[in-house]
Amino acid sequence: MRDAGFDPDCRACPRLAGFLQEVKKQHPDYHCRPVAPFGDPDARLLIVGLAPGMHGANATGRPFTGDHAGILLYETLYACGFSSAPASTHVDDGLQLANCRITNAVKCLPPQNKPLGGEVRECNAFLRQELQLLPPVCVVLALGGIAHRAVVAAMGKRQVDFPFAHGAERNLGEGKVLLDSYHCSRYNTQTRRLTPLMFRQVFERAGQLL
Repeated sequence: MRDAGFDPDCRACPRLAGFLQEVKKQHPDYHCRPVAPFGDPDARLLIVGLAPGMHGANATGRPFTGDHAGILLYETLYACGFSSAPASTHVDDGLQLANCRITNAVKCLPPQNKPLGGEVRECNAFLRQELQLLPPVCVVLALGGIAHRAVVAAMGKRQVDFPFAHGAERNLGEGKVLLDSYHCSRYNTQTRRLTPLMFRQVFERAGQLL
């Protein structure tokens, strides 16, 4: 059965489909396809990232696995009781998420990690399906501004009413609370825009809400 909010054969964005073909030629062992959501299918915490990383999820086929951004994410998930292990290394490592699920606003690797607006909008239907299938009383944690805006759009809300801010907590209706965090990218962590403590506090708040 196909995962909700996901089509492994999607080629709706010509630029992304073409880019994946080129990357596959350079890295034949890489996943180089849309990356499926990962985690507990009945989770009440949905984490929304930006898109697969070139040598991370695009290579491994699991969100935030194999790149720098995933290091802090999985460490924090483990520390807060959402993960069975503090590191995600490959799809067969046995790691399991508890009451938590990870997806991306854009399911395919974009050039230079920068999806175009039309590509985010094209992929938004998948995110909308994921949000609709969440259990009552749940938390959606957006990592970064693009993920935040994708969630707001998928919920049919006005962007002006839901500005992005690290640590912000907003009621989306339908039993859903939106939490914001800066993305756990190498740039944000190395510049200390996002510290491990700041990141953990957002996840601790998610736990309190749940």
